Amino acid sequence: MSDLSDSSLLITGEAVALDVQSASFILRAAGAIIDFLVSVLVAAGLLWLLVVFAVQGVIDQSATAAFSTAIIAFSTVVLPTTIETLSHGRSLGKLAIGARIVRDDGGATGFRHAFIRALVGFFEIYMTLGGVAAITGLLSARSKRLGDLLAGTYAQQERVPRAEHSVYGVPPALQGWATIADVGRMPDRLSRRIAQFLDQVDKLTPETRARLGQNLAAEAAAFVSPVPDTDPVLFLYAVAAVRRDREYAAHMLEQERLGALTPVLTGRPHGFPER
Repeated sequence: MSDLSDSSLLITGEAVALDVQSASFILRAAGAIIDFLVSVLVAAGLLWLLVVFAVQGVIDQSATAAFSTAIIAFSTVVLPTTIETLSHGRSLGKLAIGARIVRDDGGATGFRHAFIRALVGFFEIYMTLGGVAAITGLLSARSKRLGDLLAGTYAQQERVPRAEHSVYGVPPALQGWATIADVGRMPDRLSRRIAQFLDQVDKLTPETRARLGQNLAAEAAAFVSPVPDTDPVLFLYAVAAVRRDREYAAHMLEQERLGALTPVLTGRPHGFPER
């Protein structure tokens, strides 16, 4: 179970900690640039049509000024609001970086969130060429811009690369310890750090391997009982293998129980005939 005191975790209304990844500042900047260019291109295209109509005498000068203001408002506020509302936090820039705008509690955004972000974005992105948004994003833990702070949203990273992990078992010297070890309290974040270390352990220098292994073993020891007297790297191998095997066994037991209940849940009572 994740540590609820970790400020980088998402705490739901049921006090459940979800380990989600927010988009980095660089990715958010890249997505904002794409959305900015889309808005500029849309505005430029509409303004070009407006100039054509004005030159042909279809509309007068006062109407041209009014339409110009309406085009700017449409491309910078109305269009982003509509796209984010209909796509539940997505835009062309967000699709490109693999992110989505969500509420601070992880829920989907609505019209109110999209409108606040777009309205504030007109001033912090278009009026200042992204200066205010960049400063706010650098100072925010989740790279939030000013519109996110006011709307209560942030950019959640959804395109996470799938990591291939090596399969290893409990070292022979710790087979007996593995039968009585308690590793269920270890946080998911620490477990992933251990798995990443073990995947790269053969590529590390002996000094780096010993230093990182000792540090991770010291962190893991606080969540393991009893702690065996062994090499730190072997200890990490054993902890990762025991945790993986027990989670797999629990999953298979759950599937077996669901399979046993399937005839009862899908069958007809008392031999009621099929029709």
